[in-house]
This record gives sequence, C-alpha cells and structure tokens, in this order.
Amino acid sequence: MKIVAKKKLWKYLFWLGPFLITVGLTVGLVSEQWGLIPLVFLIAGIVISGLGIIWQSYQSNWWNRRSTQAGTNALVATLAVLAILGLINFLGTRYHLRADLTEAQLFTLAPQSRELVSVLPQPVKVWVFDINQNPQDRELLENYQRQSSKFKYEYIDPQARPGLAEKFGVKDYGEVYLESGDKRQLVQTVNENERLSEIRLTSRLQQLTNSTTAKVYLLQGHGERQLSAGKGAISQAVQGLGDKNFTTLPLNLGETSKVPQDATVVIVAGPKRGLFEGEVKALQEYLNRGGNLLLMIDPNTDPKLNSLLQEWGVRLDNRLAVDISGESVVGLGPAAPLVTEYGKHPITKDFGNGNSFYPVSRPLEITSVPGVQATPLLRTKPYPSSWAESDLQSEKLEFNADKDLKGPLTLGVALTRKQTPKSTSTPQASPTPSPLPSPTTQSKTNPTPSPSTKTPQALPLPSPTTQSKASPASPAPTPSPTPSSQTAAESRLVVLGNSNFATDGLFQQQLNGDVFLNSVTWLSQQDQQPLSIRPKEPKNRRITLTTTQANLLILSSLLLLPLIGFAIAVIIWWKRR
Repeated sequence: MKIVAKKKLWKYLFWLGPFLITVGLTVGLVSEQWGLIPLVFLIAGIVISGLGIIWQSYQSNWWNRRSTQAGTNALVATLAVLAILGLINFLGTRYHLRADLTEAQLFTLAPQSRELVSVLPQPVKVWVFDINQNPQDRELLENYQRQSSKFKYEYIDPQARPGLAEKFGVKDYGEVYLESGDKRQLVQTVNENERLSEIRLTSRLQQLTNSTTAKVYLLQGHGERQLSAGKGAISQAVQGLGDKNFTTLPLNLGETSKVPQDATVVIVAGPKRGLFEGEVKALQEYLNRGGNLLLMIDPNTDPKLNSLLQEWGVRLDNRLAVDISGESVVGLGPAAPLVTEYGKHPITKDFGNGNSFYPVSRPLEITSVPGVQATPLLRTKPYPSSWAESDLQSEKLEFNADKDLKGPLTLGVALTRKQTPKSTSTPQASPTPSPLPSPTTQSKTNPTPSPSTKTPQALPLPSPTTQSKASPASPAPTPSPTPSSQTAAESRLVVLGNSNFATDGLFQQQLNGDVFLNSVTWLSQQDQQPLSIRPKEPKNRRITLTTTQANLLILSSLLLLPLIGFAIAVIIWWKRR
C-alpha cells in the first residue's frame, strides 16, 4: 500500500509542471514583461514536466514499445520538416530572392529602371493619394524600393490628411506624385482601368533627378514627317522625347541657314525632297563642331545628302529591302523586314533577340573611313530570307542574281568621329616655339567652338601634335590617338534606311520605339542616363479560328472523341467476354 501511495504521490507531483508553466505564461502575458518571476515559473514547470515524462516512461517501459518508436520517428520527421520550413522562411525574409517565370518578364523591372534607381543621388519618395492599395501597384513600387534604400513610397488618404494633399495640389483620388528635396512632380492618375506605369515612373524619376534639358531640333521644309498628330506623323515619337526630358523644336535651315548653337541633336525624319546645298553645308558644319545627327531616309527619295554621308563612309542603296521570313508574323508583307539581330552598341545593348520591323526600307552600304568608327545596328536575316530588290515596280518580288543583293542587309548604323581639339597659337600651349599659322590654316584648324555642344568634356588646350599640324615649318603630321587628358569633341551620327517605323501606330510596336528613343539618347551624349523602356505585354496566345474550324472542333470534341472512347470500351468488353 505504501508503494502504491508513493507512486500516486509522484504522479500528482508531476502535475505541478504544467501548472507552473501556465502560471509563468499568465504572468508574462498579463504584465507584458518577461522578467525573472515568469521565467522562474516557466523553467521550473518545464523541468518538472520533463522529469515526469521520463519517470512515467521508465515505469511503463514506454520507450521499448513499437508504437513509441514509430511515434518518435514521426515526431522527429515532423520537427525536421518544420525546422527546414522555418529556415527557408528565415532566409527568404533576410535574403530576398524572386524568380519571374513569365516570358515577357512582366513582374521584373527593366534594366534601365534598375540602373537609374540604384544610383539615385538623393532620396526620392512616391506619394500615392488613394484609399485603395492596388496589389499590382504595390508590387511595382516594392520592386523599385528593393533597388535602393533612397527610394520610398507611401499611400495617403487625402481625406485623412488634407494638409498634405493641399501641399501637393491633389484634385482627385489616384494621383501619384514624385518628390525629391523641394521638387515635386505628378506622375499619373491611377484608376481601375489604368495602373501605375513603370515607363512613366522611371521617366519622371529621370526628369526629377536630372537638371539638364537637351534640345532636339527636327528639320522641316522638305516633306519630313509631321510633328503633330496625323497620317504618317511622328507625334508619338515626339511625345516620347518629351517624356525623356528632351525639348523638341522644329528647324527650317532655309530660314536660319545655320543649326542653332544650343542644338543637342538634329533629326531629319523622312524628307521627300532634296535639301539645298547650303542646308547640307550647315549640317556638315554642325557635325564638324561636335554636333549629333539622326538621319532616317526612306527609299525612292534623294535628300541630296551624299556629300555629307560620304565623309562618314555611308552610302544609301536605292534598292528595297525584302524579308520573307517574318511575312506571316508581322502581316505587312515582304517589304517590311523583321529584324532580330542587333549590333553590340549602347543603343541596342538590351534588345536581345527582340523584334522590330521597318516597312519599306533601304539598305545601307558601309565603308571604312579613317577616324570614323561605325557599328551596324540593324541586320536582316541572311539570304534566302532577305535580299535587296532592284525592281521596285514589279508586284511579285523575286531575287535576281544580276541586279539584287543577297542578305544580310544593314538597315541602320551608328557612327562616331573625334573632332580636332581646339588649338591656339599661344606660346604657353606648346613646349617648343613654332611660327604662327597663317589665317587660312588657323581657320581650318581652329573651328569656332559652340557653347551648346553637349560634350561632357571641355575642349583642351592644343597638344604638340595639333600645333605642329598648324605650323608651316613642321613636317607632315602623323595621325595619333588623342590622349585621355586631352579629350577631343566627338560627333555622332545615326543613319537609318527607314522612317516609317517611328510613325504613329508603329512607334509603340515591339522595339520600334526603343530604336528611335535610344538613338536620340545616345546621340545626345548623355550616356549616363538610362535609355528607353517599352511596356511589357504578355504574349498573345489566343487561337483565331474560322467558322469551319470552330465547327469541326465542336464536332470532334462532343461527338467524335466520345464515339472513339465508346468504341474502345466495346472492343475491350468483347475481348474479355
């Protein structure tokens, strides 16, 4: 009896463990302070409960049971799984890793956006004045915030904080503002039909952080593309330039006879008539003083720019670029070459194998010219997929080995040319004295500098090589590379054998807009700025069926396939019978 009573006493004593654990938890939760007293109760309760479990298992030989071993294995496996899941969640919280498996990378920021946000010079904050927090918009803002600690965002209810709403001038729900220092700018107004746009947010972010405004002049007076909305106009391209903080202005060289000094880039978009000789010389002088020019020349036109292009080693081919590889995809016929191969150049560095197409294009012929570096930008597929067609009157385009040119064809090229640094005849600039150059020589070697040339480097003092070139007593100069400490002004030229790709409607298709905007951005010599960003759209996977095909699909799925299944079932039943 004493032994039984002793066992019962120990059994009741071990119930003190759960009681002490309960007391410790209660004291800690009620006081919200996990000090010494609740910890003592908890530790004592855990120790007593543990001893009780060990004593009970020893008395009942619990550990040697098969059910105990199976249960222990299951418990250990469960704890291991929970530990692994907890470790995964811990690593996921501390080290953010996401995988975007969509084909068009719909949930990943464009490289241009990541590059811009990662090098923000000062803190930037996005204010969304809306009571509803759209998950898609929040995800986009989170993606931006992951790139830099200087990027923040906040949702604000205009009714709850009217003072802040009045400070930004909020007029309606859904307005999104960007703030950096004392600068504020409206990004867009979001609603159910229009979500926050990465393109607009990055463009406004670039405008807010960049204090310089480059001027882009578009040549007019020769049948060039219309700048305002209309048939065959490039109003969307002009709007895209405005979104990238460019100021666009028309230019008529027949009236001014000289490219303005503040011109960062001059664009000649699809002239139908030839330029006057004086206008061509004005463009040549502009390039000679470090200017930047974009030429988009269509077939069957003669803009009279051969003398200018010859200096750069470019010749306009009068034939028509034909590409039959993308005829069924693009749907514009063989005269709209589909380009998926791009040169290694800042303009096209992020294109990959993306698509761009150029309805009615002319090929370009590139020859090497000393001092000019040329990089083909757009290349068609090799023959027999593409060729240059000489017979432009025939409706049936066929390759003629005698007249036509086999692909691949070059439809666009980017060129650079270093300009001679400014030289003066001051004795301090030369280590050895030399006679002053004649006026004729001096005017040739000392072009008048343009204060608006958008070259990040200042024109250096003349080097000995430059001065010996101007001195009649010196021997014939030997070309030598310009030292990095005396960087010369650089002229840039982009020639495209097409202007249709940038017209309204086609500008927003595939990579067409990127080609135009990236070309202008590179020409502006503001290479530290990100290039263009195009909207990401999911691939259209819908199948378009004719009425006959739809009826055939219905009959096959509702009648033919069930009959086949029924026939197989009957055959199997007959064989097993």
